Amino acid sequence: MAYVDHAFSISDEDIMMGDSSYAIRSRPPIKEIAFAVALLVFGSLAIVVGSIMAANRVGGDRAHGIFFAILGSVLFLPGFYYTRIAYYAYKGYKGFSFDNIPAV
Repeated sequence: MAYVDHAFSISDEDIMMGDSSYAIRSRPPIKEIAFAVALLVFGSLAIVVGSIMAANRVGGDRAHGIFFAILGSVLFLPGFYYTRIAYYAYKGYKGFSFDNIPAV
């Protein structure tokens, strides 16, 4: 069995008793959630349009469509991630909070 040093561990009493700088928000961050949803929507649209452009060679050659699809995926990924956090925090899943969404 390994030795565990409890000198630097944080217990529940330390969090409850100590002066904490935790801020409890009473309402969800509307601007941040709207920004995440906008990234999700525009990223999805850009992926679809870029794929159509690449398949049909619309708006130039195939490289323009591939670039547009890659740009859409760059928008889609953070939008999906933070929209998912906001949805799970709204539904009350354990481990998800509106505090996990960074301020804009």
